[in-house]
Amino acid sequence: MKMSKNLIKKIPYFVAEISANHNGSISKAKKLILNAKKFGADAVKLQTYTADTITMKSKRKEFFIKEGLWKGQYLWDLYDKSKTPFQWHSELFRFAKKNKIICFSSPFDETAVDLLEELNTPFYKVASPEITHIPLIKKIAKTKKTIIMSTGMANLKEIDLAYKVAKQNGAKSIIILYCVSKYPAQISDYNFNNIKILKKRFGCKIGFSDHSLDNRVAATAIACGAELIEKHIALRNEKKSPDYKFSLKDKEIKTYINNINEISAMKGKNFFYRNLTESKNLKYRQSIYSISKISKGDKITKDNIKVLRPANGLHPIYFEELLNKKCPINIKKGTPLDKLLLKKLKIKNKI
Repeated sequence: MKMSKNLIKKIPYFVAEISANHNGSISKAKKLILNAKKFGADAVKLQTYTADTITMKSKRKEFFIKEGLWKGQYLWDLYDKSKTPFQWHSELFRFAKKNKIICFSSPFDETAVDLLEELNTPFYKVASPEITHIPLIKKIAKTKKTIIMSTGMANLKEIDLAYKVAKQNGAKSIIILYCVSKYPAQISDYNFNNIKILKKRFGCKIGFSDHSLDNRVAATAIACGAELIEKHIALRNEKKSPDYKFSLKDKEIKTYINNINEISAMKGKNFFYRNLTESKNLKYRQSIYSISKISKGDKITKDNIKVLRPANGLHPIYFEELLNKKCPINIKKGTPLDKLLLKKLKIKNKI
């Protein structure tokens, strides 16, 4: 199943990111896949790396995390604990297929791409920190599969380069995700005009990778043009899983998806549109009524006609043109003026 086909038919497209929230248990990874399917996700995403393919085992100070959600850990230790083992991938891909939900992954080095190609992943995600990993992007692009490219931390020059490299090396379809690489991200961290800027600059589909704690953030992304939303999911009772704090738990997934679907529906069509259900209220507009008896030959003035509700009579656009005309017919008080009066006064229809 190709991503481009899905996106055309299903917008917004929701990707449930499992990340490290399986907490080292393949059975919990499967439970997360089942939850994603149960609560309405379109796809689940894994992360494909080992501690040794993403960093090195070192106690040098630059490998130590000094702040944030994972403060106090060395990179190798964090990634070794958080990895989705390569040997799980085949089973998880089969499990997702059996349960009729798309499964794909973010590779973090070239060996991960080789593994995912063996599993026939339908598309690829380039994680935000890897947007400058040009050899990896080249390798992915040569598969000619859709690339979802996250842009947290990246400036426009870096995004330009990654996009250009992907295109030059065979990528036919690229989806760029606006992302704030902060865990969790605050409302004040976002600039959703970035979605419009990216759409105009690259002319491709733009999505949003959500690390916030507020569902209004994704809703705003949808309102600004995001067509794909990625969000981490976790199991309710797995509070020690690495990304638990900024992840959706169980039924929260359904609420979140319903919310973004509703906002997407409210965006509506790409042309000015009114729902037909509004038409029943047209009668509460105003029209021209006689407010006193008008005899044939009387002058029509503001003393005997007025613009009032409901809209049973002439459109108010004719009000000033009727003034000071001699009335050609008898009109009872409280009567809506009609087009017969226009015809007799030889006033052209304006609407």
